[in-house]
Amino acid sequence: MKAKDLETKNVEDLNKELHELLKAAFTLRMQKATQQLTNSSEICKVRRDIARVKTVLAKKVSANV
Repeated sequence: MKAKDLETKNVEDLNKELHELLKAAFTLRMQKATQQLTNSSEICKVRRDIARVKTVLAKKVSANV
């Protein structure tokens, strides 16, 4: 996921995307804890995507204030 793709979305879509990514991060953590995770690099990818979404969301919220 690229930041430019996220900038075209509105705040509601970004919140929805953030919620889905947080669910995915939780699922990956649970898989890691139960030793079912096959690709551990997915955790890092999801964390970076969460950071991207939060950054774009913060920019949009501060621009509206």
